[in-house]
Amino acid sequence: MQTHILGYPRIGSKRELKKACEQYWSGKISSEELAEAGRAIRFQNWKTQAAIGIDLIPVNDFSFYDQVLDMSLMVGAIPERYLPLLENPNISPLDHYFAMARGYQKDGLDITAMEMTKWFDTNYHYLVPEFTEKQGFNYHSTKVVDEFKEAKRKGINAKPVLIGPVTYLLLGKEKQADLIKLTLSIIYSLSTWKF
Repeated sequence: MQTHILGYPRIGSKRELKKACEQYWSGKISSEELAEAGRAIRFQNWKTQAAIGIDLIPVNDFSFYDQVLDMSLMVGAIPERYLPLLENPNISPLDHYFAMARGYQKDGLDITAMEMTKWFDTNYHYLVPEFTEKQGFNYHSTKVVDEFKEAKRKGINAKPVLIGPVTYLLLGKEKQADLIKLTLSIIYSLSTWKF
């Protein structure tokens, strides 16, 4: 029998992720230093799980903010108000990511963050996906594949974990009165992607 879990706490044993994010937001560290902090936490988590005998180690359970936001980026469900950031070559993917989570008030732009709500009946929160009738889904962020390859290079027997497509749609919010979010074609879209 093989053992596995669905995820491991991402904050770090000494809250390293929280500290690194706060330093990045205040401009004290670079995006590469933040990325390195994330890699160090992931690797430590994978080593810990391997050391206690977990056979299939989850990847994509790490997030700089939350897994639902990560899924929105993976499937390209990016609200239209963030498109000016995507089109600006001076805005890094990490700054675009945090703009969706925290808003963006720079360079003459005032873009609100995505709505935050509780994950089911817990005190944990997630950013609510926003859907319109013209919602398309496309493979935008390679995070899950990148982390899977990173784990494999480190000798980890990795298993990607994802939020299921129906769960993802149910967690989202229709931005138009006549839209029924479960009619969106994310399931078909996911099945046709080539990684």
